[in-house]
Amino acid sequence: MESSLLLSSARPLKPSLVAPSSSSFARRRCASFGPKLLFRRLPSLPPRARRWSVAPRAASEAFDGIQSQDKPPGVGRGGARRRAYREEQGEPVARPLGAGAGGITRYIVPAGALLALSFVIWKVVENFLPLKRKDQNSGEPTSSGVTWSFAAGSNLSTSTSIKAQKESKKNLNKFYKELRTLKTVNMAGRQFGDEGLFFLAESLAYNKSAEEVDFSGNAITAAGIEAFDGILQINTALKTLNLSGNIIGDEGAKCLSDILVENVGIQKLFLNSTNIGDEGAKAISDLLKKNKTIRIVQLSNNTVEYSGFASIADALLENNTLRSLYLNGNYGGPLGASSLAKGVVGNKSLRELHLHGNGFGNEGLRVLMSALSAHKGKITVLDIGNNNITSEGSLYVAEFIKVTKSLRWLSLYMDDVGDEGAEKVADALKQNKTISTMDFGGNNIHSRGVTAIAETLKENEVLTTLELSYNPIGPQGVKALCDVLKFNGKLQTLKLGWCQIGVSGAEFIADCLKYNTTLSTLDLRANGLGDDGAICLARSLKIINESLKSLDLGFNEIRDDGAFALAQALKANEDLAVTSLMLANNFFGKFGQVALTEARDHVYEMSGKEIDIYY
Repeated sequence: MESSLLLSSARPLKPSLVAPSSSSFARRRCASFGPKLLFRRLPSLPPRARRWSVAPRAASEAFDGIQSQDKPPGVGRGGARRRAYREEQGEPVARPLGAGAGGITRYIVPAGALLALSFVIWKVVENFLPLKRKDQNSGEPTSSGVTWSFAAGSNLSTSTSIKAQKESKKNLNKFYKELRTLKTVNMAGRQFGDEGLFFLAESLAYNKSAEEVDFSGNAITAAGIEAFDGILQINTALKTLNLSGNIIGDEGAKCLSDILVENVGIQKLFLNSTNIGDEGAKAISDLLKKNKTIRIVQLSNNTVEYSGFASIADALLENNTLRSLYLNGNYGGPLGASSLAKGVVGNKSLRELHLHGNGFGNEGLRVLMSALSAHKGKITVLDIGNNNITSEGSLYVAEFIKVTKSLRWLSLYMDDVGDEGAEKVADALKQNKTISTMDFGGNNIHSRGVTAIAETLKENEVLTTLELSYNPIGPQGVKALCDVLKFNGKLQTLKLGWCQIGVSGAEFIADCLKYNTTLSTLDLRANGLGDDGAICLARSLKIINESLKSLDLGFNEIRDDGAFALAQALKANEDLAVTSLMLANNFFGKFGQVALTEARDHVYEMSGKEIDIYY
């Protein structure tokens, strides 16, 4: 902008005079540059009260026009007359003082303002840019602070990222203190990565408090495992280390094995879903040959194949301390089962063997069952579910059931033994005196197979948990089972979810509950019971049952009428033992919800019992 302070003359002005002005010149100036500011004397004040006045140029020109009418000719116009005289004589006319400066100022002032604004913006942005510091080793500058990206939209949440980083540091400090003070520390799913592990691992060096630490699901890689080097060798307090869900791979398994060889404290090592393959399994097996304190190893859901199974089998021949081995969800196959069988035969310490989902097939199962039958140890838990076992393979299972003197828990979940296989296993269970939990879930068993199992319950007084879910046993299968359970057996937990029993099946179960005094947990999910089935069960609970504690009726299309009937049953039976009623994923509305809530509150007010109702 052009300067708005105009000095009319170097000579002192008279008090009654104002700066010389030309009305036409003022109009041109005003039209070109808009309102200007002028310093001028107040014309009406006496000499001692002279002051400078600031007024818009347009107003000043108007004021000048009025004052100029009272001026004598020639006063205040000398400059103009001299310029006119020089023009007539042909002399060059000098530009008015300040005219050039006014033109230059017109460009300098905006440029200066832009420069100042840019400087301010830069100082603001500089606070958010990553700082540069020199690396002590290389001397090269390294960035720290906020990481910037040129991707579209990637820098829109800078403040959120900074806040998240501060929160992450705060949490790490909190975990650091917990590792020093608490016995059990759960840091699962915090995603603190390798750097966070290096920070936290230091607190484990001379720690004598933390006994169980869960680092699962934290984006830890093989490089992060090195954080334990020099730490776990001297830590004797830590008993459980969980690194599941971290992609440490074979290299991480090797590094961890080298570290734990000298550890004398850890008893439980969890490495599920860590992308460990055959090389990693070999490293773990080398660890088990030397380490004498580890009792439980979990390697489920990895990529261990035949070679890895063979390595673990070699370790079992030398290890005398391992109690539980989890290899669920790997790729052992028939050859893996055969290799593992060799190690099982020579091991006396193993108690639990979890081999679900390895595709052993009937042939692999034959070798494994033969080894277990000759096993000199005491296997108590065996999971061979989802291994493509058919009725042929069930024969090998039945032979093992007949001879075992230690097995308590057996799972064939999601195999395909069918009715024929169920009959073979059921017949073997008549002779068994140790198995308390039997899982037949998802084996394509119909009413024929269930009838054979029910007959077993007449003679077997050891079996307390029976899983039959995902088998199309239908109403007739339930009837055969309920006829026996009215007065026989010691069954406490019965699971019949997704068994297609319908309303008629619910009637058989309701009648059974009137007489049975042992069942405490009953799972009837997804059986199409509807309101009629719920009313049948409610009628039975309303009258007499005093043993049932947990009832699951989820996914049964129960509406308000069924919910209301169940609520009334809860109110009516003062001796009702139910403490958990699960009604998730049904169709009742607010009326049913209110009825159930009122029933729960009524029971609490009358007897002090708390009932958990889920819907």
